[in-house]
Amino acid sequence: MTTTMAPSETLDRRSAARIGTIVIARHGKPHADRSVRIDHHGYREWWAGYDRARLHPEEKPPEKLVKLAESSDVIYASTLPRAIHTAEMVAGGRAIVTDPVFIEAPLPPPPVWGKRSPRAWGVWSRIAWWFGRHEDGETRAEAEVRAEAAVATLTAQALRGQNVLLCAHGWFNRMMRPILRAQGWREVEDGGDSHWSYRRYEKVK
Repeated sequence: MTTTMAPSETLDRRSAARIGTIVIARHGKPHADRSVRIDHHGYREWWAGYDRARLHPEEKPPEKLVKLAESSDVIYASTLPRAIHTAEMVAGGRAIVTDPVFIEAPLPPPPVWGKRSPRAWGVWSRIAWWFGRHEDGETRAEAEVRAEAAVATLTAQALRGQNVLLCAHGWFNRMMRPILRAQGWREVEDGGDSHWSYRRYEKVK
């Protein structure tokens, strides 16, 4: 006796047999003044503005990332404007799924005397946060749990055979890397950590 599968069932079985890829990209360069010199109060205000900013008007996505977006079945972005704008620029009008699980880890500035550039404050703030300074915001331990949840969101789609692209943030993207590696995802393409950079992962079979 021969059993004939319906087309939809055949498609489901093929999808289940295939494992998709995961591409994790950093957003493009936001429209923010990095030339100012500010104290820790000023940096707090600067960072709040940075979180509201979209990309600089002259920003253009790299062609390789656009091509990866074209071959993606699902495009995710964090809910911050710079990540959403990045996804919009590579998605070509396709739907984007936004999720706050992908937002950047917080950067509360330590009360250090003196004026510095936003870049310098970012380094000081990240070190302080990493070693426990979080004020009333998300702790490192809480962000690590969130990174686990973020990876689970991406891998759930990829394990169903979907190619996934995420447009998110520099530091939080780093926090997801060891989790992906521990789960058997191999980094097959390393684009670095600058704006518009990305890393591509495949499941080790």
